[in-house]
Amino acid sequence: MDARAGLTTTSHPPAESQPLLEAIQIHKSFGGVHALKGVTVDIRRGEVHALVGENGAGKSTLIKVLTGALIPDSGEVRMRGQTIEHNSPAKARSLGISVIYQQPALFPDLTVAENISVAKDGLHLWRKVNWRSKREYAAKALQRVGARIRPDTLAGSLSMPEQQLVEIAKAIGTNAEVLILDEPTASLGEEDTEHLFDILNQLRAEGTAIIYISHRFEELFRLADRVTVLRDGASIITRPMAGITNEELIRLMIGRELQRVFPSKDSQPGEIVLEVRNLSSRAAGVRDISLQVRRGEIVGLAGLVGSGRTQLAETLFGLHSLDGGEIFVSGKPIHLHSPADAVSNGLAYVPEDRRRHGVVLEMSVASNTTLANLDRMAPGGFLDFSSEQETAASFIRQLAIKTPGPDTPVKNLSGGNQQKVALARWLLTKPQILILDEPTQGIDVGAKAEIYHLMVRLAKEGMGVLMISSDMLEILGLSDRILVMAGGKLAGTLTREEATPYSVLALALGHSPSTVGQPNEPAS
Repeated sequence: MDARAGLTTTSHPPAESQPLLEAIQIHKSFGGVHALKGVTVDIRRGEVHALVGENGAGKSTLIKVLTGALIPDSGEVRMRGQTIEHNSPAKARSLGISVIYQQPALFPDLTVAENISVAKDGLHLWRKVNWRSKREYAAKALQRVGARIRPDTLAGSLSMPEQQLVEIAKAIGTNAEVLILDEPTASLGEEDTEHLFDILNQLRAEGTAIIYISHRFEELFRLADRVTVLRDGASIITRPMAGITNEELIRLMIGRELQRVFPSKDSQPGEIVLEVRNLSSRAAGVRDISLQVRRGEIVGLAGLVGSGRTQLAETLFGLHSLDGGEIFVSGKPIHLHSPADAVSNGLAYVPEDRRRHGVVLEMSVASNTTLANLDRMAPGGFLDFSSEQETAASFIRQLAIKTPGPDTPVKNLSGGNQQKVALARWLLTKPQILILDEPTQGIDVGAKAEIYHLMVRLAKEGMGVLMISSDMLEILGLSDRILVMAGGKLAGTLTREEATPYSVLALALGHSPSTVGQPNEPAS
């Protein structure tokens, strides 16, 4: 245990001193933006090398250079001491460099076996295919990563965690010497995450070099042998993970001391703005839910993956039909048949997967901001471009969205700024209740702090906030009260004073320790 970091570290055998993969003085610009400024990093056999930095620090650009997706303006990439000439994704794969991105890139209309086969053998026309052999190979790769998935299952039917496991099986199946993982646990539950760590430790022992990108510091302290910090496109430091502290890592990433990740919150909740009584939905898998959210209050919704948290949020936003129960907004009963009904009654929902459901990546910041308010932006059926631009510019200022301008495509923004655009869209509807599902997933510590301050500000302005989060520190640091779900039901309610990591986890696991509130205790 590193007492200074408060995190468990694991002792790993030393990696070979000779670098397997090197990036040397890499520069890359996009127009006037200097994304990489002389980045140098080396990766050794048999090590897990953490790559950290705020969103926009250059991590993704560096990975694309290493894998041949981008050609650097200057500098070189070396594999086994030899410069890689005319690098490309195909060449990088042939040299043993494989990458697993946060968003799985499977062919949805192909089976799992076919996806794994394409990664291993490529596409060959007019060649007889031994399907039995491919299914057997896929079954072995899936078994190695502990995925209980049939090889003949269509990839498009898999859940996000299952798709991530297939991606890992694909990479392992290509016998990669360098394995790059970008936020690999973002969509995995605790059991799958632990199994992934076992796989990575096994690969490290076999001599695989692993580049591990994550905003979850506890994972870095458990896995990494060394860490490289990027900031503003430059490599700030590379050093052993042993001995570095949580606070030091944050300071290196943001270039300053982070005085308060969680803002102080003098909570004075007002009247009940959202009340749910005995809500049940077979379609969503939730039943007998009763809860309250008051104005000026942040209510945390905790629970393990599969507990029904997201399904409850979707039901409150009209995405699932009700089989029973009542919903009240400011004391008035409402009837939800669609998201449009929810919006018209003062509810807003920022979903977990912002890239699929939160923003439209190809559209501009302005278009995304006004998407839920087209009736206001297009009186008479014609879009008022001037009003759209002014509205977007106002939210860019209010939320401190880092963007060249309202016309910038959202795909060009960092994850934290994409999340702010998603928030802007729903804030424009002037909601009374804001439901946030994993509001800081996949964004860096500096962007998290900005989102936290924004949430507290909205609550102080009188909004009721219902926040779903898998981050225990986030739940404990922001919530005025915590509702814990298990098996599609509310397992209990905790006040800020009662809430501890133990009490929250105990309820999430279905236990009722004497230190916590009674299950299904009405919110007060």
